[in-house]
Amino acid sequence: MKLQNYAQGQWVEGSGKEKPLFDAITGEQIATASSEGLDFAAMMDYARKVGGPTLRKMTFQERGLMLKALAMHLLTLKTKYYEVSAKTGATKVDSWIDIEGGIGNLFANASLRRQFPDEPFYVDGETAPLSKNGTFIGHHIMVPKQGVAIHINAFNFPIWGMLEKIAVNLMAGVPAIVKPATLTSFLTEAMVKDIIDSNILPAGALQLICGSANGILDHVTNQDVVTFTGSASTGKMLKAHPRLLEEAVPFNMEADSLNASILGEDAIPGTEEFDLFIKEVQREMTVKAGQKCTAVRRIIVPEKLVEDVQIALGKRLAQTVVGNPAVEGVRMGALAGLEQVKEVKEKVAQLSASQKIVFGDVDNFEVTGADKSKGAFLSPILFLNENPFTNTDCHNIEAFGPVSTIIPYKTLDEAIELANMGKGSLVCSIVTNDDKIAKEFVLGAACMHGRILILNAACAKESTGHGSPMPLLTHGGPGRAGGGEEMGGKRGILHYLQRTAIQGSPTMITKVTNQYQYGAEQTEFDRHVFQKYFEEIQIGETVVTRKHTVTDADIVNFANVSGDHFYAHVDATSLEGTIFERNVAHGYWVLSKAAGLFVDGKKGPVLLNYGLDECRFVKPVYPGMTIGVRFTAKEKISQEKKDENDIKKGIVKFLVDVYDETGETVALATILTMVKFKNQE
Repeated sequence: MKLQNYAQGQWVEGSGKEKPLFDAITGEQIATASSEGLDFAAMMDYARKVGGPTLRKMTFQERGLMLKALAMHLLTLKTKYYEVSAKTGATKVDSWIDIEGGIGNLFANASLRRQFPDEPFYVDGETAPLSKNGTFIGHHIMVPKQGVAIHINAFNFPIWGMLEKIAVNLMAGVPAIVKPATLTSFLTEAMVKDIIDSNILPAGALQLICGSANGILDHVTNQDVVTFTGSASTGKMLKAHPRLLEEAVPFNMEADSLNASILGEDAIPGTEEFDLFIKEVQREMTVKAGQKCTAVRRIIVPEKLVEDVQIALGKRLAQTVVGNPAVEGVRMGALAGLEQVKEVKEKVAQLSASQKIVFGDVDNFEVTGADKSKGAFLSPILFLNENPFTNTDCHNIEAFGPVSTIIPYKTLDEAIELANMGKGSLVCSIVTNDDKIAKEFVLGAACMHGRILILNAACAKESTGHGSPMPLLTHGGPGRAGGGEEMGGKRGILHYLQRTAIQGSPTMITKVTNQYQYGAEQTEFDRHVFQKYFEEIQIGETVVTRKHTVTDADIVNFANVSGDHFYAHVDATSLEGTIFERNVAHGYWVLSKAAGLFVDGKKGPVLLNYGLDECRFVKPVYPGMTIGVRFTAKEKISQEKKDENDIKKGIVKFLVDVYDETGETVALATILTMVKFKNQE
């Protein structure tokens, strides 16, 4: 079978020399791959001119719903991906992480639409006042880059690696060209074919290169983004590409790193934490046959517990059956290919020069349900390094397989130093039930790690584990790990947007952002805004309410109703030394009274008020003062119907500006209101 590339809207086979691809379990050839003949410059031009404009016209809400639809579609097809994934040497658990973990990434990023406006762009942060009288302000707007995201992925997660990256760039409105590692690209190709056939993504949003992508970086521009997952040496070589430097192209690197797991001094044998530590390390050594960029490579334990850890971990590793994942009882499959086996054996030999193997043998081990001489199998290998500050190979050499090293420490400071000797890692974990140990370790090690898991019995049942990056948290790390960040919820999406400062009058900035800015022109209409449907409400539309003069009775009554008898409201004898001149109205009374002033009680298109944002009480309100409200439509966000019986509706954010008889603002808040559409089609 010849794998196909998807380029410029067509499935095409590469010409010329083809790379053979093999079943990692049986050693049989299953496909060939080539990208010769592809015009990378034309592919990138196609993405920029066809995919980019369509995606940029879509709002964040539309892009999010697109990702949700794609995730739901792929979930119905997951069984076929498990069948293909088995050929990469993966067990069912390994495949679950790759397949359903990847699809879960789509769902997670789709849900982020609720944190973005119903616009193709994003308004970032708060308004910056730039003038005394408020006629000149600044803000920040973020728009999609007008380029293409080029994703160069590793062999270990052919699906997750693709989906966790394209979910982010598609949400941002940027098309992608995906280059999976050729070794396991047959699994990526299977899913991309289904993605293209679904027609859920617009033309040009996604292209695929199964063979080599050498030369593609020659064509990048300053609007493109390049991401790389793989070895640190390859990543550094790509990062130094002259075209990336010349065009100042953002380059996000996630490199394999020497991640560590630390056993706290309190987690002695017999505690739940000790058992958790042994279980977690064994899992991280054997899941995906240790072929995870987040796998535990260094096992850092108190000096007095080294023997206990070695015995307990050895017992669990001895129970790990290696072989064909299709056979009942097999818990660790094969490496992705014979090339990986050869490379891992070479690294094990290098590590053996400065430390000793205490479990496993690279040549003598049993394989269940498969021919060891044909498949890409390897035994788990456990080292012990008794002098980690002198014999430092374990902090510099990574065997990208089921290989790890036990390292002793005398004090927590030593544990932190040892963890940091990895020169930058994607993740580390500490297993402890002592909050002081946890805090001291985190503060000491955070500068060298992209993520830290603090594991104990309290979170163990629901913990996703040491090696599982989560879509809403950043994934990356400093130094050796590449210095990049992926995913991270909203943070990840912002990587594909250009942030630009904009300056002007509040009215002009309102028109540009389609979000009302304080001090901009306001428009009044005869009909109350609560009597208007979602489509009819205009940004800047304002209701100026009647006014109310505050009385002592208002304050006393609210104190009795609410139970808030804070001295500043009810005890005039206690105000000495405070900022208050006399009994002051409750801030929440001011807000409640504001609602009484701006609400139109008649039944209409408003379904409910369900939230309050950015509430500030900026000036004391005393009896005798008169307050009114300027109630202004600030932002509109449409919502999808959950099912055919649901009401079509949207969210309207209103600015509540409460002012006194002098015209000065005394309170500001934003309320979230659910409003029905007039057109329910």
